[in-house]
Amino acid sequence: MIKLLVNLLVFVLDNLYKDRTYPRFYVLETVARVPYFAYTSVLHFYETVGLWRKCNWLKVHFAESWNEMHHLLIMESMGGNSYWVDRFLAHFCATLYYWILVFVYAVAPKAAYQFMEEVESHAYTTYDKFLRKHGEELKTLPAPEVALKYYGEGELYMFDAFQTTHKVEPRRPTIENLYDVFVAIRDDELEHVKTMTACQETDTDLNFQAAKTPNKEPA
Repeated sequence: MIKLLVNLLVFVLDNLYKDRTYPRFYVLETVARVPYFAYTSVLHFYETVGLWRKCNWLKVHFAESWNEMHHLLIMESMGGNSYWVDRFLAHFCATLYYWILVFVYAVAPKAAYQFMEEVESHAYTTYDKFLRKHGEELKTLPAPEVALKYYGEGELYMFDAFQTTHKVEPRRPTIENLYDVFVAIRDDELEHVKTMTACQETDTDLNFQAAKTPNKEPA
């Protein structure tokens, strides 16, 4: 089922947005935020009814959604959401995936994390191909203001928090042009892949470098 959901998303992006780069990225980033919303919704529900409290997961997934939100803002600043049909498709897919993943995460969290690992892997590959194809052109274009603020002046705590397996010096992308923006976004996606992989492991807490708040199980 996970493979089917991912392949359906990839099919839509590859066929409907073959020659429309920024609308494609807009749809991709709209959908990419939704699984993290689903994960935190379920975690909040579990805590509300007294099953368990997982502070680390909440913090990491919120930080991931915060990062994806800025990817989305960048695509909107590039005109990716200019047409209502693109906005409709993006939000339709997002709503569909939200409810599917709420159910999947509630019954099989590892499967839900596997879904997001696949989506983030696709995003990484997509941006990497885009950079290799249009790199020289992108180097001549200015970076959007939202990207300059996020990577240069934004909440660095939030930026570090989703990169849970980053064990060396914190990433600090240098943004001078549009090429640098897409390099930073591509590398963000790879960090999401690593985090989703870590979330599927039995000793997940040991892999969370940025999430230091201990879990508190109910008495």
